[in-house]
Amino acid sequence: MYLNRLQQDEVFVPTQVRPLEELTGMPTRKGMERAIVSNGKIVNVVSKRYGHIPNELFFGKAEARVIKTGLAYQRQTINRLDRSFSMDFILTDNTQFSVGQRADAILPMLRFTNSYDGSERTSGHFGFYRKVCSNGLHVAQMEIGFSIKHHKNSVNLIMPELEGLFQKFMDNEFYTISDNFHQMMTVELLDTKAFVKEVLYQTKLFRYECSDTNDDPSKRAREVIDILDHEAVQLGVTPNLWLGYNAFNAVLHGSLKKSFSRQEKLDKELFQTICEMA
Repeated sequence: MYLNRLQQDEVFVPTQVRPLEELTGMPTRKGMERAIVSNGKIVNVVSKRYGHIPNELFFGKAEARVIKTGLAYQRQTINRLDRSFSMDFILTDNTQFSVGQRADAILPMLRFTNSYDGSERTSGHFGFYRKVCSNGLHVAQMEIGFSIKHHKNSVNLIMPELEGLFQKFMDNEFYTISDNFHQMMTVELLDTKAFVKEVLYQTKLFRYECSDTNDDPSKRAREVIDILDHEAVQLGVTPNLWLGYNAFNAVLHGSLKKSFSRQEKLDKELFQTICEMA
């Protein structure tokens, strides 16, 4: 199985921890002695006790753990301005399922995130990958815990074995949430504009109306409606809650400028809100 349109950014960019005074020629105050330099740019100022975790260490250990499970996977990498990064491992064994149509396939996914500017915590969690729209769905609650020990200016990162965690995820959340996906598919939407307006009213993700004096859908609301209608035609089905959730998800991950952790939180809020409509 080959997945198209997987993002392949360079995440192993050159990074250094340099004395800030050396870079600026100016004295520094306590707690701001070091600079994180990523791909030739200063992206963060930290204390001399800060333990920097380069992507080579974190993502390298993550991939080694995935390889150790023996599961087939494809990798997606995202680099945001050499400041924050993610690496997704989309598992392509016989663990996929389809929602409604066979063409609408869902696969389990592991996402790992790291940042050099402090905007993201070093973390990992399980989720889902939807082939139709090439978006990650982050509704799973199961996190992957790490032990990060700081020793002066160095870091010792201890990552758990993933095989047991993956099996636990598959035995619990994977099929529980897939049942929710199937249930959402059965609820048809007679008025997609009213659906989008109601979801935005509840989640406050962005504004539905163009302005205080114009009740027409805003640019982002129109984008959700268009994606929803297009996917319904593409799959040959009536618009439904499942496609509605994914239309919002596509805009959340594609158009809105949010951090990885913020996207994950908003994704879960969207899922909960739309799932309660089923």
